[in-house]
Amino acid sequence: MSAPTRRDDAAKSAQAVRSGNPHDLWQQAIRIRQEWLDHALSTQPADRSTAERCLTAIYARASRPRPRFAWVDSPEQAQPLITGWPTLDQLHEHIRDPRPRGKPPLASDLAMNTSQLRAALSAGVTHTDPELSPLRNSKTKQPWPELAPPHALDSGVPLAVVLHQGVRTALHRSLAHGYYLPVRAALEGAGPIPVCWYGQQDASWIAYYDLLHRLDLARYGPDETEHLHTWADLARSCGWWWPGEDVCVVVDRPQTVHTEPVSGTPHDQIRLQPDGLRYRDGWQPHLSR
Repeated sequence: MSAPTRRDDAAKSAQAVRSGNPHDLWQQAIRIRQEWLDHALSTQPADRSTAERCLTAIYARASRPRPRFAWVDSPEQAQPLITGWPTLDQLHEHIRDPRPRGKPPLASDLAMNTSQLRAALSAGVTHTDPELSPLRNSKTKQPWPELAPPHALDSGVPLAVVLHQGVRTALHRSLAHGYYLPVRAALEGAGPIPVCWYGQQDASWIAYYDLLHRLDLARYGPDETEHLHTWADLARSCGWWWPGEDVCVVVDRPQTVHTEPVSGTPHDQIRLQPDGLRYRDGWQPHLSR
């Protein structure tokens, strides 16, 4: 992006914020959503130095030293390196155990830290954040309908709901249901996948809180801002990653990504094409519909 383009986008953003017009703010939200979707679908080689810096900071917040990093070219290539690492079911068993043995697995601590971050970010939102509880129409007591954003705003749906539906929910549907969950399913023939994070495809919640801050609809404290920036930089830098106590396994970004629109969705939802994903080692998961 050129400097004039950046200045033009910044001017449009400032103008949208100053106007306070919901339609203007939504137009700016579309640009920010696309920016994050581009990061989530990027096929550029990983920025390894930035990813390792961010992961070291995330480890430090869980009181762990900098790990050794093992870079791989695909999630399939990671499999032999993460054998025996905790699965989601095992983490849940540890949490439910009234007398758990030893200290919690690193993945459990990271999940708790991330949950606390998102709660703190929601607390900084200037309106009632639909991330905490679905907003309902005060007259009907029913959840607000999911409509095309201009129509939703004209129909009285609050901007907060439109932003949550059109950015947080829409990106999650595209990147979770349309991307990493089908890829996980292609990997699970050998058994449950150990707990991992999705790097660039974690963009849905990061984009949402970044957008609210950039549209002047949220105020975050210095620590929450720094923590959010760490996750944002990580999502711009690499693919999936598995946290081990001594080694962190990180996947490079894919070589090719081809998506298609999901028809009938009001928020431009996308999904991977059946053979639309290829990693740098040649692994191409078969994605069933």
